[in-house]
Order: sequence, then C-alpha cells, then structure tokens
Amino acid sequence: MTQQLSLEGFSALGRIVPTDLQGEMQRSYLEYAMSVIVGRALPDVRDGLKPVHRRILYAMHELGLTPDRPYRKCARVVGDVLGKYHPHGDQAVYDALVRMVQDFSSRYPLADGHGNFGSIDNDPPAAMRYTECRLSGMGNSGLLNDISETIVDFMPNFDGSQAEPTVLPARLPILLLNGSSGIAVGMATNIPPHNLGEVVDALLALIERPHLSSSDLMQWIPAPDFPTGGQILSDHGIRDAYSEGRGLITVRGVTQFEEIQPGKGRHRRSAIIVTEFPFQVNKAAWIEKVAELVNDNRLSGIADLRDESDRTGIRVVIELRKDAHPQQVLQQLFKLTSLQTTFGAILLALVNNEPQQLSLKALLQYYLDFREATLLKLFRSEQEQVSRKVEEVAGMLLALADLDRVIQVLRQSADGTTAKRQLQEQLACTERQADTILAMPLRRLLGLEQQRLHEEHQTLLARLTELQGLLEDRSKLLNYLKKDLRALKKAHGDPRRSQVKSAQDLAAEIADLPDPQDSGDAPVVVQLTRKGYIRRLAVGGRRSRATGSPRDTGGDDPIRQIFSARLQQEILVLTASGRAFNLAVEDIPHSTGQAKGIPLVTLLPVAEPVIELFLIDSQDPQTAQVDVLLLSQQGRLKRVEMAELMGLTARGTTALKLKDDDTLGWATLTPSGDPQGHTLLIATSGGRLLRLSLAPDHLPVMGRIALGQAALRLHKRESIVGMCRVSPQGSVILASRAGYFKRLAVQDVPIVERGAIGVQAMQFKQRNDSLVGLLAVVEAGEVDVLLESGQIIVLPLSRIPLQAKSQGGELLMQTNTAISSLHLFHPQGLTASDILS
Repeated sequence: MTQQLSLEGFSALGRIVPTDLQGEMQRSYLEYAMSVIVGRALPDVRDGLKPVHRRILYAMHELGLTPDRPYRKCARVVGDVLGKYHPHGDQAVYDALVRMVQDFSSRYPLADGHGNFGSIDNDPPAAMRYTECRLSGMGNSGLLNDISETIVDFMPNFDGSQAEPTVLPARLPILLLNGSSGIAVGMATNIPPHNLGEVVDALLALIERPHLSSSDLMQWIPAPDFPTGGQILSDHGIRDAYSEGRGLITVRGVTQFEEIQPGKGRHRRSAIIVTEFPFQVNKAAWIEKVAELVNDNRLSGIADLRDESDRTGIRVVIELRKDAHPQQVLQQLFKLTSLQTTFGAILLALVNNEPQQLSLKALLQYYLDFREATLLKLFRSEQEQVSRKVEEVAGMLLALADLDRVIQVLRQSADGTTAKRQLQEQLACTERQADTILAMPLRRLLGLEQQRLHEEHQTLLARLTELQGLLEDRSKLLNYLKKDLRALKKAHGDPRRSQVKSAQDLAAEIADLPDPQDSGDAPVVVQLTRKGYIRRLAVGGRRSRATGSPRDTGGDDPIRQIFSARLQQEILVLTASGRAFNLAVEDIPHSTGQAKGIPLVTLLPVAEPVIELFLIDSQDPQTAQVDVLLLSQQGRLKRVEMAELMGLTARGTTALKLKDDDTLGWATLTPSGDPQGHTLLIATSGGRLLRLSLAPDHLPVMGRIALGQAALRLHKRESIVGMCRVSPQGSVILASRAGYFKRLAVQDVPIVERGAIGVQAMQFKQRNDSLVGLLAVVEAGEVDVLLESGQIIVLPLSRIPLQAKSQGGELLMQTNTAISSLHLFHPQGLTASDILS
C-alpha cells in the first residue's frame, strides 16, 4: 500500500520552495535576454565577431586550414565547432560559415570556399558534405595571427573539456570592415561594411590626432562601402549614423542607358541596364517585382525585361517602349522597387559585455585601445621568451669560454644532479643555464657554431632592447601599430566599390531634358485622366497647351482635371481606403504634349483607387481657411481641417477611419466658417436627395482618426451615388441608368438634419431604372457620361433641361449599354482660393 504524502510533508522535506512568480519570471527572462545579447546576437567591439563566427574561425585555425593548406570539407569544420564550442544547430553554424565565404555578403570574406556557396539570386548553397573551406588571407593574418593564451583571454567551453578564446587578436577592425547585423532582445544592430584603406587611414589619423571627432573622421571614411557596390546618397543620414550611432543611409543601384536593336527591321529602342544592386537586394526577387508592377499597370513604359547576368557581372536589361521616357521609368523604379533602398544603420556592439550604441570615433577608439593592449601583451610575452633565450645562449657561451672545466665537471660527476650543482658553482651560472649546458649538443663545439652563437646572442640582445623600448615608450608602440596597419592595407586593401554621390549629383544624372519654362517656380499644368494617368506640362510653347479640351489625350481616356500650378506646390491625394497623401508637383514626371503620362498610383506608396485630388499651397494663408468633406460608400460623413492633411510624410496619414467593408467614395472642399450659406447634397440610387447644412454647429470638424457620423439612412438595395457642395441659388444635374437627365434647383430641396430620409428628387419612368450620378452645375464645363461598356460620351450642359422634383427627366441618350456614372470635367482643379471666392 503506497503512502500518500501531503504538500505539508513535501514542504517539511524541503522539496517545495515558495517562490514569487513575478520575481521568478523577471529573473528567468533577464537571464535569457542577457544570454541572447552577449552570447548570440551582438558582436564584440574588439574583434567585431559574434561567438559563432569566432568559434568557426578558431576551429579552422586548430584544424590548420591556413590559406596555403588544402581545403577541407565544411562538414568537418561544422562538426568540430558543434562538438567543441557551439552546442546549437548544425544548420545555423553552416549558414554563418557560408556568409563568411560569400563575397556579396562580406566585404572582406574571412573564409575561402570551394564549391557552391549560393548566389545573389538567393540560391541556396550546396550541403555541407559537398562544399569545402579554409581560412582566407584576411581571416588568417587579420584575426588569428599570434593567437595564444598569453595574448587574449581563454575560457572553458560548454562542458569544460576545451578552452576557447573570448576574443581574437584582431589586427584590423573587422566590425567596421565587414559590418554586422543581429536582433537581440529589445535591441538590434546593423553595422554597414567599410573600405579597408579608408578605415586604416582614419585609424592612422586618430592615432596622430586623438581629438578628432566623428565628423572630422568622415574626411577619410565618407560613407560605407558595400560588397555589391551601388550608389550611396551622401546626406545627413550618414552623418547621423557616424555621429550618433543611428541613421538612415540611402543606397541606389547603378544603371546606365543604352540604345538596343531588338530585331531586324525594327526601330532602335532605349533600355535601362542595371549593373549593380543595393546591398542585400535579391536580384531574382527584384525582377519578379518589376514584372508584377508592369502586369498590374503600376509601372508603365517597359516593353521587355530580361536577366543577362553571367560570371563576369550583373546585367539586367529593361527594354523600354518607343514612347517611354527613360528618366521617368528610372524614377519609378527607384520609387516602387528596391533599386533604391534605405539601410538603417545602428552601430550597436558589446563593450565589456554590455551593449552600447557607438559613434564612428568610439568604434575606432575602442579598437585602438584593444589593439594597443594586445600588442603590450604580445611584446611582454615575446620579451619573456627572448630573455629566456638570451639567458640560455649566454650559458652556452659561458661553457664554451671554459670548456675544459666543463668537461672536468662532467667527468667527475656521478649523476646529472651533481653535475648541475657543480656547474652552477664552478661557472657561476643560473639553474636554467646549467640545464642548457647539460643539454648542449657536441655540434655546438664547432668553430662555425660558436660564431653563430655569438651572432645569435647579439641579435637577441638587440631584440630585447627593442622590446623594452616598445613596452616603455608609448610613441614607439604607436609607430609600430601604424606600420603594421600600413602593411595590412598594402596586402589586403582594394578600391572602393560603392560610389558616394551627393543629392545634386544623383539628381543631375537622372534629370529630364531641360525645359526652359519648367524650372524654379515656373507655372506648369498638371493633367489627370479618367483612367488615372497624370502628367506635367510646361505652360505655352509647342510642347503643351495650358488649357485644353478634355479630348486632348485622344482615345478613350479623356482628361478629368487640369491644375494650373507651380513646382513648389503640392497636391492632396485621397484614396479609397481613406488615406491622404501629399504629392509634390515637381515629383510628377515632365511629359511632352504627345505622352499620356504615368499612372498616378505609381507615385504613391499604395496601389489604391484615387478618389479625389486638390491643389494645396502651404504658403497661401487661405489654405488654412478650408475644410475637407469626406463621405464613405456606407454614408459616414466627416469634416476635417485642411491643415491636418498638409505637410504629411511619404507614408501619408488616415483622413477617414473606415470599417472593413467600407470605402471612401467622395470628397470636396468647403470654407471653414461657411460664410456663404452653402449646403451639401447627397444622392442615393433610389433618386433621393439629402440636403445638409455646412454650418460648423451642424457639421463639426473632427480629428483624422475619427470614424465620421452617419449622414443618412439607406434603404435595402440602395447605395449612395454622389455628393456635391452647392450654393442656395445653384442647381444640380441628375442622371438615371436608362439615360434620363434633368437639372434641379437646389432651393427645391429642403435642408434636413443628419440621418433624415430626404426627398424624392427624380421620378423614374422605367421600373428598373435608378439614379447613377449627381453633379453640381458650373458655368463652364462638360459632363462626361461613362457607359458600362467603357465608352465615354460628352454631354453639353445646355442640353440638360431644368425640371421640378416630380418630373422624371428627359431621355438624352439611347445606347445599347446603360450609364455607369457621371463625371464633371473641371477646367481648373479645386483650390482653397476657388472655394473661398
């Protein structure tokens, strides 16, 4: 029969220890976090390595895999690392080894590989049983030279059976040369690689002038140097990264324009050739992204895309259409793809096992301090060895000077201990010298050997004096360090791969052909078509028309809006998701009169339908006196101050918060105080009109993240078809799906409160007919009638009759397909000045 023990019994036996759960979780999590920070994710500021890389290199050193030795299987190296030093997954160790071999991942590879180690297309490397490796020249001479327990500290491995170095005696700052990236707990590091020659020059300058700041050191290190090349935009991001330890560095691929001959009998075409990609950009994935953008009509002007890269280098050919502008397409590639990317530099490393965000000077200074301490240990160790050797050689010379007495002592001694004691007494030598004399071979008695002993003794004394000077005089030590750095620069240095260019240089390279009237703050014309293409034209001349008919573009894509603007102005863009973006007029590519422009969505960070555009001018004080009215498809109405939607970042902002199944449908402008008594009309597919007051007390201003208020109640199978701001003496146009049109005076529609039913404004003559459009009448304008077939018919306002609410309109169109929607051509896009006037 088993005995039942109570909890009190276990407690009495000491097997239950009451512990505070919060304290235990806090302690355990901190231990885990520090283990990740110190033991896995972050590099050491001294040798620039994480533990896994340090263990791989030391294991290769123990295996004797120097650059002059044959390759060995990577599986052997991984096995030694796992069995001796790194008790983690074998694939993690092999991945770290592969990255040290890849010349497109490491600026200066620390290991040399033989076999398939992957490619820039993200092709996986072969299995470790097939690939072979050994130390590279940089890894061997730059990190492992003179490694011993007297130079760097060693610690027991995970099971205490081996000793491993806590840091390698790096002769170069590998942390800056190869960079590092890693994600720890609550922190991350992302250090870019640099050029060896530039880093050595900066170290030499810092040794001579310790007062130099990080900004001063940028004379020698102007920017990172990525292994894949590219163009680095020299701006405040680099300065922030070097001065504060954190900054955004813009990197672009290298491109060039070529004229190609695609086939016999065809016209020559322009092509964009990409020869270098930004660091860590997957070439194959980038090509797929470009093809996807072209298929989604977000990127226009590209006729063909192919990869002609080979072992000699990268060559991606982007063949352009005959009517495409190369600079415009290139700008879109920079904006929409990773051909231009941002490297988020975070100079975070372990300093005395504590993570610190460091400046460029701090990184270099910590390395110099470590290197100086390492050299002192190296020279002290060598001094001890040379002193011991001097003592031994001096003992042999002492024996040769009185050889007869030595022979007599040896003949008269019964054993080695007696001989050793007699030699110390007779020759006045030390214990080590006596041992050396006893172990001296007879070959040393030759005359030539005696001469060599004298020369060796003089050489050792000179080296001992030199070492004594290096240890006692810091200036001599620093001179030695500078000489060593120059030798390493000569042995391993190479030219810079990444081009450093200013914003002005890059803008000049990709700028469009100069236009005499399209510079500075000159007036321009911005045109938006029904299908969403936008273009910027110069005012006057044969290249464009500042004013024009909506048919100017030709075909089935008429102009929807025309803005007379200046380059320094911006356009407020509202999308279907309720987001707002600021688009600079100067960012719209310049076009000739024949080009249709580019899709507007390609200038935005999101591919969403554009609902409305408004021209805004931050310098115009009238802009702050205007509000934006937003209406969703489900009837949520909101009023937002224009100032809330100005000065946005490239990511934009939320103008109207929407539910999952709702979208923004309409937007218009209205004066903030509504001094003119304008009202808002909302039309439904059932022919109802709802007229709301725009007074601030009836429709107050709301914040950007607000959901909006319910404007009206929709019946079943009914939807909103339009919204417009109207004056009390104005009129509106109503159109039905079957082709019936009429004009209705605004004063015939009474003003009601939000949520009301409204009035029936159109009586349908056909049973299945419905309202499809509502437009406010303007003095100059034309109505674009969009049919369900995609055809657009222009209807003059003079043909539309003025009728009462009880009438059903006049049949003005008899087409095979129904009317889809109405659009009013604005000869001038709405601005704050237009609304206030």
